[in-house]
Amino acid sequence: MKFKCIIVDDEPPATRILEKYVEQVSFLERVATFNDSLKALEFLNTHTVDLILLDIQMPQLTGLQLSKIISKDIKIIFTTAYPDFALEGFELSALDYLVKPIAFERFYQAVSKLQSSPKQEIQSSNSVDFIFIKTDGKNKFAKLFLKDILYIESLQNYICIHTLEQQFITHSSLRNVLESLPQDDFVQTHKSYVVALKQIESTDNFSVFINNKELPIGATYKDDFFKRIDQNKI
Repeated sequence: MKFKCIIVDDEPPATRILEKYVEQVSFLERVATFNDSLKALEFLNTHTVDLILLDIQMPQLTGLQLSKIISKDIKIIFTTAYPDFALEGFELSALDYLVKPIAFERFYQAVSKLQSSPKQEIQSSNSVDFIFIKTDGKNKFAKLFLKDILYIESLQNYICIHTLEQQFITHSSLRNVLESLPQDDFVQTHKSYVVALKQIESTDNFSVFINNKELPIGATYKDDFFKRIDQNKI
């Protein structure tokens, strides 16, 4: 089994070393590197990872702050030049805490803890019941519970997430958002719409009705949609 990981560090020399170390570990797969914690948070909203190699001292959003926002199912190894943060890091249930400069032997010892963790503890970030989405303002993120989502609408380079109370617009695509949602609970019905199955009030051959809103069913998505509906017929 390979564990997917990302590196979040604003120091290029540190990221290069960590990338090199990850390449030497057969059970690790690096999927992205970020020098900005906010960009890492956006990535985590639409992608699944098992591990974050996370620097603590970063501008805008520190590693400690980021670790409090993301899914608790994602393992964290803090990397920093400041050992004073070690206690707080472990209080946040970090897998380990590495002080720079990091020797490969110490790095390998830390990541090996992934293999000794019970398999059920390494879960997809999709197992959580909420997501964070970037809203108005450069550093503003809104917490959105999945149970509140009615449907998601594509608006060219943006999406609009409709809930009973309000709408959230963020820069993303339907494909990215759908990948981050539980497949058992959401289904795409049209090139421009993803709907929450639990929120469907009724449907016919051409439309889905949610909260008195009629949404189209595209020909490309019709077969898959009705297969999902058939699973819940009585």
